[in-house]
Amino acid sequence: MSANDGKGTAAGGGPAAGGTELAGRLGLGTPPAGGDGTAAAEGGPRRKGPFFCGDIDMRIARDGTWFYLGTPIGRHALVKLFSTVLHRDADGDYWLETPVEKCRIQVEDAAYIVTAMRVEGTGRDARIVFTTNVEAEVPLDDAHPLVLRPRPDSGDLAPYLTVGRGLEALLGRAVYYQLVDLADIRRHPDTGAEVLAVESAGMTHYLGSPEFEDDRIAAGAGR
Repeated sequence: MSANDGKGTAAGGGPAAGGTELAGRLGLGTPPAGGDGTAAAEGGPRRKGPFFCGDIDMRIARDGTWFYLGTPIGRHALVKLFSTVLHRDADGDYWLETPVEKCRIQVEDAAYIVTAMRVEGTGRDARIVFTTNVEAEVPLDDAHPLVLRPRPDSGDLAPYLTVGRGLEALLGRAVYYQLVDLADIRRHPDTGAEVLAVESAGMTHYLGSPEFEDDRIAAGAGR
């Protein structure tokens, strides 16, 4: 994780400030200075479907930083605004899509980074709730499971949280440490192997073998 903790903030304006123009073109209500970036799509011409504007020079780096025209987007509220209209399709392409326009962007790893977690409730009613770098709160449950899959840069297995709209959030290293601390050893019902598991929202969520997780922590999981 970078020093900006995946929030995609940077000082100054320049090309990144042009993100406000892009937000207006997409028909998004641009957030006021210091706003929370949760404005709904508004304004702009309405069509029967979004106008396909092709590929734009926007990417989400593997540490969660959003770039526009090669420069980090300087306003976190603007990043949050864009994140509300981000989708991934069945082909794995990422889109900013509103009723006005549909533009393809690049994502190096996951769309989001999980930066915090907490446990709500006790016993079978307890659930783990994750917070992403755009302040979205996602419970660990049947609709939002954890998935272990290789990272595109290294091929190492890493934990990703399903967050909806085809998107995932990579668990940051500190959060992953917390999750492993909550886990205990269970026997996997499908393989019979001993694995680490956590309980959340009345379900058992399996992580990996204790030896595998020890190696991952030693190597720095979810950097």
